[in-house]
Amino acid sequence: MELHPIKTEQDYDAALQAIEALWTAPAGSPEADQLEMLVTLVEAYEATHYPIDPPDPIEAIKFRMEQGGLSLQDLEAYLGRHAAAVLARQRPLTLAMMRRLHRGLGIPADVLLQ
Repeated sequence: MELHPIKTEQDYDAALQAIEALWTAPAGSPEADQLEMLVTLVEAYEATHYPIDPPDPIEAIKFRMEQGGLSLQDLEAYLGRHAAAVLARQRPLTLAMMRRLHRGLGIPADVLLQ
């Protein structure tokens, strides 16, 4: 496949098909290099045409709780006694809470600052 910028949905579909065909290319091969370039082109096209909004801060916290098997009591280390109210959206996150969540649970600061 000749590489060129992805400008249309047809180009996008063709690039996805080419990626699928090249997916098992051996590392270091010309096919693997072509795969890497196609993935980069597709990522650029998707970022422009199918942007993904960052998650809601409270949903990000709940997701991290689920991932880590954390309870409401565990979350109190980061949100204090207001953890339940924050998760219920009855109290806003403070900057101090955001810092503790970012440092302690690794939730990206830009997600929490929305």
